[in-house]
Amino acid sequence: MNTLYIMTIGLAILAILSGMLGLGVAFSAVPFLGLFMPDLYNQVQPLSLLLNGITALFATFGFAKSGFVDWKKAILLSVITTVSAPIGAYLGHFIHQSYIWYIYLASATYLAYRLFKPTKEREGKENFSLAMILAVPISILAGLLGIGPGFLLMPTLIILGFKTKKAAGINAFAVMPPSFSALIPHLPTAHFDVTLTTTLLLVGAVGSFMGARITSLYVPGARLKQLFGIVIVILTLYKIYTLIV
Repeated sequence: MNTLYIMTIGLAILAILSGMLGLGVAFSAVPFLGLFMPDLYNQVQPLSLLLNGITALFATFGFAKSGFVDWKKAILLSVITTVSAPIGAYLGHFIHQSYIWYIYLASATYLAYRLFKPTKEREGKENFSLAMILAVPISILAGLLGIGPGFLLMPTLIILGFKTKKAAGINAFAVMPPSFSALIPHLPTAHFDVTLTTTLLLVGAVGSFMGARITSLYVPGARLKQLFGIVIVILTLYKIYTLIV
Protein backbone atom coordinates (compact mmCIF):
# COMPACT_ATOMS: atom_id res chain seq x y z
CA MET A 1 0.00 0.00 0.00
CA ASN A 2 1.59 3.32 -1.03
CA THR A 3 1.85 6.48 1.01
CA LEU A 4 -1.11 8.22 -0.66
CA TYR A 5 -3.48 5.37 0.26
CA ILE A 6 -2.22 5.27 3.85
CA MET A 7 -2.59 9.03 4.26
CA THR A 8 -6.06 8.98 2.66
CA ILE A 9 -7.37 6.22 4.92
CA GLY A 10 -5.82 7.79 8.02
CA LEU A 11 -7.18 11.25 7.22
CA ALA A 12 -10.65 9.82 6.57
CA ILE A 13 -10.73 8.26 10.04
CA LEU A 14 -9.42 11.43 11.68
CA ALA A 15 -11.94 13.58 9.77
CA ILE A 16 -14.86 11.48 10.98
CA LEU A 17 -13.66 11.58 14.59
CA SER A 18 -12.87 15.31 14.58
CA GLY A 19 -16.11 16.07 12.76
CA MET A 20 -17.96 14.36 15.58
CA LEU A 21 -16.75 17.11 17.94
CA GLY A 22 -16.74 19.94 15.40
CA LEU A 23 -13.03 20.52 15.97
CA GLY A 24 -11.74 20.57 12.43
CA VAL A 25 -9.17 17.90 11.67
CA ALA A 26 -5.91 19.85 12.15
CA PHE A 27 -5.31 18.99 15.81
CA SER A 28 -5.04 15.30 14.98
CA ALA A 29 -3.79 15.84 11.42
CA VAL A 30 -0.64 17.69 12.51
CA PRO A 31 1.03 14.68 14.18
CA PHE A 32 -0.39 12.33 11.54
CA LEU A 33 0.95 14.33 8.59
CA GLY A 34 4.18 14.82 10.51
CA LEU A 35 4.80 11.10 10.10
CA PHE A 36 5.06 11.57 6.31
CA MET A 37 6.27 15.17 5.90
CA PRO A 38 9.55 16.45 7.40
CA ASP A 39 8.85 20.21 7.28
CA LEU A 40 6.41 21.31 9.98
CA TYR A 41 6.09 24.96 9.01
CA ASN A 42 6.09 24.76 5.20
CA GLN A 43 4.36 21.39 4.62
CA VAL A 44 2.46 20.08 7.64
CA GLN A 45 0.97 23.30 9.01
CA PRO A 46 -0.27 24.79 5.69
CA LEU A 47 -1.95 21.53 4.68
CA SER A 48 -3.38 21.03 8.16
CA LEU A 49 -4.85 24.53 8.23
CA LEU A 50 -6.43 24.09 4.80
CA LEU A 51 -7.87 20.74 5.86
CA ASN A 52 -9.07 22.27 9.12
CA GLY A 53 -11.05 24.98 7.36
CA ILE A 54 -12.71 22.56 4.95
CA THR A 55 -13.52 19.91 7.56
CA ALA A 56 -14.86 22.52 9.98
CA LEU A 57 -17.09 23.92 7.22
CA PHE A 58 -18.62 20.54 6.41
CA ALA A 59 -18.95 19.64 10.09
CA THR A 60 -20.94 22.89 10.48
CA PHE A 61 -23.31 21.71 7.74
CA GLY A 62 -23.73 18.42 9.60
CA PHE A 63 -24.55 20.03 12.95
CA ALA A 64 -26.73 22.75 11.42
CA LYS A 65 -28.93 20.09 9.84
CA SER A 66 -29.97 19.05 13.38
CA GLY A 67 -30.18 22.61 14.76
CA PHE A 68 -27.05 22.48 16.95
CA VAL A 69 -25.44 25.69 15.63
CA ASP A 70 -26.17 28.87 17.61
CA TRP A 71 -25.38 31.19 14.72
CA LYS A 72 -25.13 34.44 16.71
CA LYS A 73 -22.57 33.05 19.15
CA ALA A 74 -20.75 31.17 16.40
CA ILE A 75 -20.37 34.30 14.26
CA LEU A 76 -19.15 36.42 17.19
CA LEU A 77 -16.53 33.83 18.09
CA SER A 78 -15.47 33.44 14.47
CA VAL A 79 -14.69 37.17 14.22
CA ILE A 80 -12.46 36.98 17.30
CA THR A 81 -10.68 33.81 16.23
CA THR A 82 -10.17 35.01 12.65
CA VAL A 83 -8.46 38.22 13.77
CA SER A 84 -6.31 36.54 16.45
CA ALA A 85 -5.09 33.36 14.70
CA PRO A 86 -2.75 35.04 12.15
CA ILE A 87 -0.79 36.60 15.04
CA GLY A 88 0.27 33.15 16.19
CA ALA A 89 0.97 32.03 12.63
CA TYR A 90 3.29 35.03 12.17
CA LEU A 91 5.12 34.28 15.43
CA GLY A 92 5.79 30.78 14.10
CA HIS A 93 8.45 32.29 11.82
CA PHE A 94 10.60 33.09 14.86
CA ILE A 95 10.17 29.99 17.05
CA HIS A 96 12.06 26.73 16.51
CA GLN A 97 9.92 23.78 15.38
CA SER A 98 10.87 21.64 18.40
CA TYR A 99 9.46 24.25 20.79
CA ILE A 100 6.23 24.38 18.78
CA TRP A 101 5.88 20.60 19.15
CA TYR A 102 6.35 20.85 22.93
CA ILE A 103 3.62 23.49 23.11
CA TYR A 104 1.42 21.18 21.05
CA LEU A 105 2.05 18.24 23.41
CA ALA A 106 1.22 20.36 26.46
CA SER A 107 -1.98 21.52 24.78
CA ALA A 108 -2.92 17.96 23.83
CA THR A 109 -2.43 16.81 27.42
CA TYR A 110 -4.70 19.58 28.66
CA LEU A 111 -7.36 18.78 26.07
CA ALA A 112 -7.40 15.09 26.94
CA TYR A 113 -7.68 15.94 30.65
CA ARG A 114 -10.63 18.28 30.09
CA LEU A 115 -12.43 15.80 27.83
CA PHE A 116 -12.28 13.08 30.47
CA LYS A 117 -13.10 15.36 33.42
CA PRO A 118 -16.86 15.56 34.26
CA THR A 119 -18.44 18.95 33.52
CA LYS A 120 -21.75 20.52 34.52
CA GLU A 121 -24.01 21.79 31.76
CA ARG A 122 -25.71 25.12 32.46
CA GLU A 123 -28.16 25.55 29.60
CA GLY A 124 -29.30 29.18 29.38
CA LYS A 125 -26.58 30.27 31.85
CA GLU A 126 -23.46 29.63 29.79
CA ASN A 127 -20.62 32.12 30.34
CA PHE A 128 -20.27 33.22 26.74
CA SER A 129 -18.58 36.53 27.65
CA LEU A 130 -15.65 34.64 29.16
CA ALA A 131 -15.57 32.37 26.11
CA MET A 132 -15.06 35.40 23.86
CA ILE A 133 -12.20 36.67 26.05
CA LEU A 134 -10.46 33.29 26.18
CA ALA A 135 -10.88 32.88 22.41
CA VAL A 136 -8.09 35.45 21.86
CA PRO A 137 -5.15 33.60 23.52
CA ILE A 138 -6.55 30.27 22.33
CA SER A 139 -6.54 31.47 18.72
CA ILE A 140 -3.03 32.92 18.97
CA LEU A 141 -1.70 29.63 20.35
CA ALA A 142 -3.58 27.71 17.66
CA GLY A 143 -2.11 29.92 14.93
CA LEU A 144 1.36 29.25 16.33
CA LEU A 145 0.74 25.50 16.20
CA GLY A 146 -0.90 25.61 12.77
CA ILE A 147 -3.92 23.64 13.93
CA GLY A 148 -6.88 25.99 14.24
CA PRO A 149 -8.38 27.06 17.61
CA GLY A 150 -11.02 24.33 17.93
CA PHE A 151 -8.78 22.02 19.97
CA LEU A 152 -9.03 24.31 23.04
CA LEU A 153 -12.15 26.29 22.20
CA MET A 154 -14.34 23.17 22.25
CA PRO A 155 -13.46 22.09 25.83
CA THR A 156 -13.58 25.74 26.90
CA LEU A 157 -17.19 26.01 25.76
CA ILE A 158 -18.02 22.78 27.60
CA ILE A 159 -16.33 24.01 30.79
CA LEU A 160 -18.32 27.24 30.56
CA GLY A 161 -21.61 25.36 30.59
CA PHE A 162 -22.51 24.56 26.97
CA LYS A 163 -23.98 21.17 26.12
CA THR A 164 -21.50 19.05 24.19
CA LYS A 165 -23.42 18.93 20.90
CA LYS A 166 -24.24 22.65 21.01
CA ALA A 167 -20.60 23.44 21.82
CA ALA A 168 -19.54 21.28 18.87
CA GLY A 169 -21.90 23.11 16.51
CA ILE A 170 -20.71 26.55 17.62
CA ASN A 171 -17.10 25.46 17.56
CA ALA A 172 -17.31 23.99 14.05
CA PHE A 173 -18.30 27.33 12.55
CA ALA A 174 -16.06 29.46 14.78
CA VAL A 175 -12.87 27.60 13.81
CA MET A 176 -13.49 27.62 10.07
CA PRO A 177 -12.56 31.26 9.14
CA PRO A 178 -9.42 31.44 11.37
CA SER A 179 -8.09 28.29 9.75
CA PHE A 180 -7.93 30.18 6.46
CA SER A 181 -6.70 33.44 8.00
CA ALA A 182 -3.89 31.60 9.82
CA LEU A 183 -2.94 30.02 6.50
CA ILE A 184 -2.13 33.40 4.93
CA PRO A 185 1.31 33.89 6.58
CA HIS A 186 2.29 30.40 5.35
CA LEU A 187 1.39 30.93 1.68
CA PRO A 188 4.67 32.51 0.48
CA THR A 189 6.68 29.46 1.57
CA ALA A 190 4.08 26.66 1.65
CA HIS A 191 4.64 23.47 -0.36
CA PHE A 192 1.51 21.67 -1.60
CA ASP A 193 1.36 18.42 -3.55
CA VAL A 194 -1.70 18.98 -5.77
CA THR A 195 -2.79 15.34 -5.98
CA LEU A 196 -2.33 14.68 -2.27
CA THR A 197 -3.95 17.95 -1.22
CA THR A 198 -7.01 17.49 -3.46
CA THR A 199 -7.51 13.90 -2.32
CA LEU A 200 -7.24 14.74 1.38
CA LEU A 201 -9.58 17.73 1.04
CA LEU A 202 -12.29 15.59 -0.57
CA VAL A 203 -11.90 12.82 1.99
CA GLY A 204 -11.83 15.34 4.84
CA ALA A 205 -15.01 17.08 3.67
CA VAL A 206 -16.99 13.85 3.42
CA GLY A 207 -15.59 12.42 6.65
CA SER A 208 -16.26 15.52 8.73
CA PHE A 209 -19.85 15.79 7.51
CA MET A 210 -20.41 12.13 8.35
CA GLY A 211 -18.89 12.63 11.80
CA ALA A 212 -21.13 15.59 12.56
CA ARG A 213 -24.23 13.65 11.49
CA ILE A 214 -23.22 10.65 13.61
CA THR A 215 -22.89 12.93 16.63
CA SER A 216 -26.15 14.74 15.95
CA LEU A 217 -28.18 11.55 15.62
CA TYR A 218 -26.58 8.78 17.63
CA VAL A 219 -23.74 9.59 20.05
CA PRO A 220 -24.24 10.67 23.71
CA GLY A 221 -22.20 13.74 24.67
CA ALA A 222 -20.21 12.06 27.45
CA ARG A 223 -19.13 9.15 25.24
CA LEU A 224 -18.25 11.58 22.49
CA LYS A 225 -15.79 13.50 24.68
CA GLN A 226 -14.13 10.32 25.90
CA LEU A 227 -13.75 8.94 22.38
CA PHE A 228 -11.91 11.97 21.10
CA GLY A 229 -9.83 12.10 24.27
CA ILE A 230 -8.60 8.57 23.57
CA VAL A 231 -7.64 9.52 20.00
CA ILE A 232 -5.69 12.55 21.19
CA VAL A 233 -3.86 10.53 23.87
CA ILE A 234 -2.79 7.90 21.31
CA LEU A 235 -1.51 10.47 18.81
CA THR A 236 0.25 12.47 21.52
CA LEU A 237 2.01 9.44 23.00
CA TYR A 238 3.20 8.45 19.55
CA LYS A 239 4.54 11.95 18.85
CA ILE A 240 6.38 11.96 22.20
CA TYR A 241 7.94 8.63 21.18
CA THR A 242 9.11 10.06 17.83
CA LEU A 243 10.62 13.12 19.53
CA ILE A 244 12.53 10.98 22.02
CA VAL A 245 13.71 8.41 19.49
